Amino acid sequence: MFTGIVEELGEIVRTTDTGGDSALVAVRGPLVTSDARHGDSIAVNGVCLTVVDVDGGVFTADVMGETLRRTALGALRPGDPVNLERAAALNSRLGGHLVQGHVDGVGELLSREPAAQWETVRFRLPAGLSRYVVEKGSITVDGISLTVAGVGDDWFSVGLIPTTLKLTTLGAKGVGDPVNLEVDVLAKYVERLLGDRAAGGDR
Repeated sequence: MFTGIVEELGEIVRTTDTGGDSALVAVRGPLVTSDARHGDSIAVNGVCLTVVDVDGGVFTADVMGETLRRTALGALRPGDPVNLERAAALNSRLGGHLVQGHVDGVGELLSREPAAQWETVRFRLPAGLSRYVVEKGSITVDGISLTVAGVGDDWFSVGLIPTTLKLTTLGAKGVGDPVNLEVDVLAKYVERLLGDRAAGGDR
């Protein structure tokens, strides 16, 4: 479980095809690897990956073909920056919102509107995800917990403060770039519970 508060802007070192529809990804992140061990979870652009090895500030993780197909990780190349976050500790503050690191879909950056102290950025929503996104609700974009400023049938917008623009990948994203999206898991649970209640009465 994560919070969507990016700890470090890391970098893709290499991606190695390991055959069998999978890859081994090496990521540089001195902060997140400072206490990382084999089996730990680290979110890379919002995708929960399991640490296989750590060496000199670089960790490696196995990535299945399913993950490569359903996220934007497959488009990353050596040198690309990535948002990194270690799994949340039970005794830490929840600065963002509950983030699983399970990507629901890949969106696309549609537009950027700079203002004096922030930017309004609009993203395309994949079909079927708009019902989970509400104005002033939470959404995770490339591992960043953000508040929804506006939403339509196939888009949503957020406001990015200078800190987010400077310390995450969203500061350099351009129109057309893909982003990993994770909607608020609470919305999905509510939908399931209400659906079960409608189907089974008051059980």
